[in-house]
Amino acid sequence: MNILKILIIVNNINAYTSGKETGLWLSELTHIYHKAKEKGYEVTIASPKGGTVPIDPESLKFFTLDKISRSYWKDTSFRELLDNSKSLTGVSNEKFDVVYLAGGHGTMYDFPNDTAMQSIIRNQYESGKMVAAICHGVGGLLNVKLSDGEYLIKNKRITGFNWFEESLACRKKEVPFNLEAALMERGANYEKAFIPMTSKVVVDGNLITGQNPFSSKETAKVLMQELEKQNAK
Repeated sequence: MNILKILIIVNNINAYTSGKETGLWLSELTHIYHKAKEKGYEVTIASPKGGTVPIDPESLKFFTLDKISRSYWKDTSFRELLDNSKSLTGVSNEKFDVVYLAGGHGTMYDFPNDTAMQSIIRNQYESGKMVAAICHGVGGLLNVKLSDGEYLIKNKRITGFNWFEESLACRKKEVPFNLEAALMERGANYEKAFIPMTSKVVVDGNLITGQNPFSSKETAKVLMQELEKQNAK
């Protein structure tokens, strides 16, 4: 039996242009990582440059650091993984069953225009394999074009961190662009939860997106369910 392989892409940016700290939102990595490891899947963590993955300090606070994330943050071997992520160019020729883009505001700077990431996502999607993204990680899908020249997300049902949630997070003046508006400009059929900062997961074929950090657990659960369905075919 083949062991399923998951590529988790994270960011390398540790600050907004203002200098305020940002990075990966930890739970958006830990929940998918935990589910995958529970099932014995092989997980690769990679970033645009490779090396250290900065963590958004907001995601380590008492009210945002959930039980699973806290246990991994205390695990020195897991912390070492985050200090030694692989580079996207180093994994670009590997085959994966899932490519998953974790979020955090840092992704808004190094995800959208990364050509290695775009190539990985395009090849993954066009081969019928699963592509998933959560929160600001969805920004990594913005500029991905398919072989026919159309944007991947055009006419796709999709979600991601919305502009009102940026207001609630007090980040409207920090972020380099409005993710919700950018998704719609690309022709995506953007959806969001009725209540901001609550879980929302959208599945459109082999594309899965989660709205915000509070969607981390459900995104991981849905992704595993969809992966098992695909693998059973």
